[in-house]
Order: sequence, then C-alpha cells, then structure tokens
Amino acid sequence: MATVVGAPPKTFRRIPLETEPLPKDTAADRLVSLDAFRGFIMTVLAAHGFGLATLSGDPNWGWLGGQFEHARWEGLRFWDLIQPAFMFMVGLAMPFAFAARLRREGSEAVWRHAAYRAVMLIVISNVIMSISAGRFTYFICYWLMKLPFRGQAVAAALILAGYTALFIAFPGSAGPYSIGDNIGERVDQFLFGRSNPGHWANINFIPSTFVTLLGVWCGYLMIAKNSHARRMKILAAGALALLAVGYGLSPFIPIIKRIHTTAFTFVSLGWVLLMLLAFYWLVEVKGFHKAVFPLVVVGMNSMFIYCLDILIENWLDGAVAVFSGSYTFLGKWGPVAQATTVFLAMWYLCYWLYRRRIVVKI
Repeated sequence: MATVVGAPPKTFRRIPLETEPLPKDTAADRLVSLDAFRGFIMTVLAAHGFGLATLSGDPNWGWLGGQFEHARWEGLRFWDLIQPAFMFMVGLAMPFAFAARLRREGSEAVWRHAAYRAVMLIVISNVIMSISAGRFTYFICYWLMKLPFRGQAVAAALILAGYTALFIAFPGSAGPYSIGDNIGERVDQFLFGRSNPGHWANINFIPSTFVTLLGVWCGYLMIAKNSHARRMKILAAGALALLAVGYGLSPFIPIIKRIHTTAFTFVSLGWVLLMLLAFYWLVEVKGFHKAVFPLVVVGMNSMFIYCLDILIENWLDGAVAVFSGSYTFLGKWGPVAQATTVFLAMWYLCYWLYRRRIVVKI
C-alpha cells in the first residue's frame, strides 16, 4: 500500500516552508523547478483543465477550450502533452530517487524498491487510477539504466524503430495509421475482444518507455554538477532536435496521440523539454521561488493529489455545488469556476500535508 512518510530525525530531509529560501543549484538535493514543473502538470490534470474544455464550441474562446481536449485523431493540442509530460517526470525522478536510496541502503535495496514500485503502479492503476503506461515503463527503464549510455541509446532507437515497423508491417485497409483499423487496435481486439473507447491503443506503453527513458537522461543531466548555462543549452538543443525530427517525420508518419506514433513521441517530447526549460529558467536562474510555490505544494505530493482526484473528485464536486450552485449564474464560465473551486479544495489538502512535512509516496 502507499506509505506516508513523516519526519524521522535522521533519514527525512526537512521540507522548507515557503518563507525559507531554497538552494538554487543543488545536484543531490531537490531542484525546486522540477517540483514546480511536476506540480504544473498535476495541477492541470487534477483540475481537469479547469473546465476550459467546455469553451471549445464558443465563438470567442473556442481556440482556448480546444487546447484542453485531445485531438480527434491527427494533430497535437496542449491536452495531448499531459500524459507524455507525466511519464517524462516519472523518468526524471528516477536517478534522484535511486541515488538517494543507494547511498542509504545499497544496491540491493534499489532493486527491491524498483520492483515494489512497479508492482504498486500495477495495483494502483487497476484499482483506482488509469496510468497504464506507468505499470510497465518504470521497471523496463530501471533495467535499461543499468546499461552504459550507448546501450541505452541503442535500446531507445530499437524501441521506436520496432514500434514504427510494427504499424508498417501490418497496415489497415486505409494504411498503417488509419483510425479503427491499425495494428494497435487489432492487438486490443485480439487480447481483450474489443477496441478501447476513443481508439486508444494499449501498446502505447512501448513508445512511452522511450518517453520515460528520456526523462531518466534529463535526470542525470540535472543530478550532475553542471552549470545552469550548460543544462539550459542541452535542454534547448534537445527540444529543437526532437521537434525538428518529429515534424520532419509528420508527412510520412502522422502525429497521432491515440496510438502514440513515433512522430507524436518526438514532437510531444520536444514541447515537454521546452516547458521544463521554461520552469528551470524561471526558478533556478531567475529565482522566482515564491511565484511557483503553489505548484511546488502539488509537485511534492503529486501521487496524493492524483489519487485524491480519482477517489473523491466527483463527491467533492457535488459537495461544492451545494454551496456554489455550480456557478450557473456565470453562464459559460460556470464550469470553469466550479472546476477551479474543486481543485482549490484539493490543493488545500496538499498544503495541509506540506505544512506538516508529510509526503505520500509509494
């Protein structure tokens, strides 16, 4: 089960309050920008895009609301970046977590923890959450991390090449990437007797492994004694390279989130790296710690707010509606106000834990 870590006197590093300055450049300690970035992704996810998707048909605000819905098939919207960013952050945290555990308990404990966490992701994902890619990619990446970097790079290339070859080798009636007739959906029909609603393919976990592995590499970049300038240059170069490759492939391999095409993998990771770069510059370089404090509160208890959203969001929405009337008097902005209020209630629970230095994790 999930464990609640309190504050043992020797093994738990004290979480500073918002009034205390945090170190700007720590290799082994927490980087505030990473917590802020994780908090941003989890905030948007737990707040269900703050209800902005309800504006997708509005003549004035449809451009904004549409960004909080998945692309129907081909194309890319902001909402399509949330899951890759989540998986990327899983990988980004791995070098930090494993290094700390290795120092405290040794390599045997690291292996046990990786196996335990992989099993717990499976249990949690099947009982209360839908984080399907996380069940498999975490443990796969743990073993890939044991390879030298060249071996990891070769494995990453083989993952994407093999995934692309799978679609090309078994095309549908209208081509490899046709909606409703592609190898991803045929695998689901064979294994489960049906396709998933919305044409989501379960074999998405294969390219998601590459996404998590890239997060691992960025984790190593952050944990090493690099200057701010070097980290930012590498992140910027990596983002531009990924975007160039992804959009360059798009005439041949369409950008489709629902089957996680290789073009989508590259393009989405490019945008994720740019978001990480923005947070790194804002927090670590410019020092805007107070500005991102609400996000840090969420980022440090990301698993807690994710579980909270899945378990009690509907009940909390109903409870808030008793007093707010779902803000129907605000017209089209009512769902936005309602979603924001519900999220603020969940945020306060995270803040309650933060003030007591409690971190919920598995």
